[in-house]
Amino acid sequence: MSKIFIVVGKSATGKDTIFKALKEDTQLNLKSVVTYTTRPIREGETDGVEYFFVSGERLQQLQESNKVMEHRAYKTVHGIWDYFTVDDGQIDLSTSNYILIGTLESFEQIRNYYGEDIVIPLYIQVEDGVRLERALHREKQQKVPKYAELCRRYLADEKDFSEKNLKKLGIYKKYENQDFNQCLWEITQDIKGYLFKAE
Repeated sequence: MSKIFIVVGKSATGKDTIFKALKEDTQLNLKSVVTYTTRPIREGETDGVEYFFVSGERLQQLQESNKVMEHRAYKTVHGIWDYFTVDDGQIDLSTSNYILIGTLESFEQIRNYYGEDIVIPLYIQVEDGVRLERALHREKQQKVPKYAELCRRYLADEKDFSEKNLKKLGIYKKYENQDFNQCLWEITQDIKGYLFKAE
C-alpha cells in the first residue's frame, strides 16, 4: 500500500531542507505534489512550480466538485489568501509514494481524506532557543526584515503545536533536528521501514 509522508513542524525547524533532501533521495523515490493558492504570484515564482496560482472562483468550483482534500485560509493585510491541495490526479497511490510539507491542519485533513494507514506524519522539532536564533538569522537576510511577523509566528507555533494538539492527532514520534545528517538518517530509515513493510 502506497504512503503519503507529510513533513510538519514549527517554523525554522529545517522542514524545507529536510523535505528537499527526502524528495531528492533516489532510493526513496518519493513524488511531491504542487499545491494551490489564491495569493498573487511573487517575483521569481512560476505557476505550476511553487504553486498553482488560481482565483477564488476556481477554488469554489473545485470545492463544489469535492476535489479539495485540504484547505487553509489566512487573513492577511491584502485580504484572505487560501492554500489548498486538490485531488487533481497528481496523487496516484497505485503507482507511487509521496512526500508533502504541511501544517498540522493540512496533515489532519489529508489523513481524513486518505486514511490513517496511508498518511504518515514526520514531525521535526528543534529546541526553542535554537529555533528563535535560526528564525532571527533568516529574517536578517531579508531586504526588509519583518521582526513583528517573526514574533507573531513564533508565538502562534507554540500554541498550534502544543503537546495537546500533537497527541490529539496521534503524533508521538518526533525527529530532533539538532544534527541535520543524523535527523535525516533517522527519518530515511523510518520511511524505508514503512515502504518495505508496504510491499
